[in-house]
Amino acid sequence: MHIGKLGISTATVAGLAVAGALVLAPAANAVTPGSATLSFNCGAFGSGTATVTAAQSGTTATFTLTTSAITSPISISANSVSSTLTMAAKAGGTKTYTGHANPAITAGQPISTGPLTGSVAAGDSLSASSLKVVVFGISVTCTATSAQSPGPFQF
Repeated sequence: MHIGKLGISTATVAGLAVAGALVLAPAANAVTPGSATLSFNCGAFGSGTATVTAAQSGTTATFTLTTSAITSPISISANSVSSTLTMAAKAGGTKTYTGHANPAITAGQPISTGPLTGSVAAGDSLSASSLKVVVFGISVTCTATSAQSPGPFQF
């Protein structure tokens, strides 16, 4: 009988430890909207739409972006694109988010990049204003030609 009580007590303590860890774990912050679209002009490389997704964890924002404004003339291996996404802040100024990651991209497909990370503060309202992509040493700068829809990212 003593062994049974010990097993129940041990299980109870383990359950409480797990519950305590969940309570102390940091929650992911919410950003709205989760994704937005806009148009980019990339000069001689083309123009088209882009979809930007956003996530937040504490004071770090993470963006991923796919745009038909730039298509790959050749296949690109994973993690060979360096990108900088510049976001205009509603309060003024800009914030930049950088990364050196992308999925493998086959010839003729739109460029996808991210995660692009950087800092964010509670209350920030950000809209994509430009994107710089560097592939095989070739730099392409795209400028937003439309407002983000459904609107700026709110952190």
